[in-house]
Amino acid sequence: MKWALLSVWDKTGIIELAQELSAHKFNIMSSGGTGKVLAEANIKFTEVSSYTGFPEMMDGRVKTLHPKVHGGLLGRRQIDDAVMAKHGINRIDLLVVNLYPFEAMSKKAMDLEKLIEFIDIGGPAMIRAAAKNYKDVAVVVDPSDYPGIIKSIKAGDLSESQRLELAKKAFARTAGYDAAISNYLYNLTSPFPTTLSLQFTHGRPLRYGENPHQMAAVYGTQGIAGTEPLQGKQMSYNNYLDVNAGVSLLREFDDAAAVIVKHNNPCGVAVGSDVLDAYLTAREVDPVSAYGSVVSVNREVTKAFAEEICKTFVEVIVAPSFSGDALTVMKKKDTMRVLALPPKCDADEVRTIDGGILVQRTPAYQEHWQVITDMDPSADEMKALQLAWKVCKHTKSNTIIFADQKRTLGIGAGQMSRVDSAKIAIEKACASLKGSAVASDAFLPFPDTLEVAAEAGATALVQPGGSIRDKEVIETANRLNMAMVFTGIRYFRH
Repeated sequence: MKWALLSVWDKTGIIELAQELSAHKFNIMSSGGTGKVLAEANIKFTEVSSYTGFPEMMDGRVKTLHPKVHGGLLGRRQIDDAVMAKHGINRIDLLVVNLYPFEAMSKKAMDLEKLIEFIDIGGPAMIRAAAKNYKDVAVVVDPSDYPGIIKSIKAGDLSESQRLELAKKAFARTAGYDAAISNYLYNLTSPFPTTLSLQFTHGRPLRYGENPHQMAAVYGTQGIAGTEPLQGKQMSYNNYLDVNAGVSLLREFDDAAAVIVKHNNPCGVAVGSDVLDAYLTAREVDPVSAYGSVVSVNREVTKAFAEEICKTFVEVIVAPSFSGDALTVMKKKDTMRVLALPPKCDADEVRTIDGGILVQRTPAYQEHWQVITDMDPSADEMKALQLAWKVCKHTKSNTIIFADQKRTLGIGAGQMSRVDSAKIAIEKACASLKGSAVASDAFLPFPDTLEVAAEAGATALVQPGGSIRDKEVIETANRLNMAMVFTGIRYFRH
């Protein structure tokens, strides 16, 4: 006769599982809340305390921490049979456990003394014991696995390979659980723990990394990392990077907007009366770079939009929703990836470096726009400055952005010299820069960038300020009759 030990916080599906176990001649052992649920469903079980001969105590802190439980989980068949028989230890063939919800409770305003009681001790101990002995014991930590367990039991038993897969999942669960507790306790006294434990689930291999000779995978269940295409090819490593860059910029806009990204930088950004208008305008900013790009919009994609985007090669289209007609039209571009824009997922930024990682967090902050020249920006210039500044925040440094009230006009990104970025933006401009506005992601160390912009036709500029030569730059702006705004916030992007 086989034994199953059931001890779960999340009772989802536990009655159905227990009923199937009983029907297939399993003896069930349980206690506490799980036992109460089984009793109410008229499912026979043995109390853990009855089996161990030791009462549950300390408000449930001690109930499964006993040699008869752990011996039943850890005992090796044909090796430890004699000692198990000597001490009256039953073989436990199936362990079903999920843990006290520490992660969920830690997000609530709760005293540490109360939160501590949601740290599960017996559960992780049993899970680890059963997973270590996976050749003989199946361990289940996720209710979504119950249907598969039932199917296997009906077919005879779980295979060793199934038990190994369950053991992997079990160890991952206890690792993540301990990581959540460790990070929480460290964060009580420091914004960044001295030991940072990270865990991301739902890992999926990608065809390759940035280049075909590199290997890659994506992990995550939320935000962009957890998003799968509604149609099209599998997302690539570079697709994920470009979608992340485009969506981050798109979220700066409330008006209907389109962002076109190539190699992690915007190559065209525009607002419009609707997203089709915005997309057409953004595409014309740099139609050559828009070929093979990632497009993000912040309104539903309609049939008319779909017909337009299918006229060129687009790697990925991201939008909050797609009409049925739009999806039908886009099916003819069967390799184009169609993604639903996911809700924003706030998290620290983590980047690897040789031997470790860098972690960055952006707390709530406020820009302080201040006109520091004799001339104020006009209403149109201010609108253009705001658009340019939004794009500037999401473009690789050093960056210079030229814009009007509706679109970017020229984008200079990722140069070692700020004045070179300005020259590139001017060279790539899609239209006359007369009356345009300019944004610089960091302060102007010399007046040269401002002079180059003014010569190209720009009449207003926004920058963080803070250079030791601010006075010289301001004097130059006044001499050139340019309006200039300081924001006090730098936006380096490396």
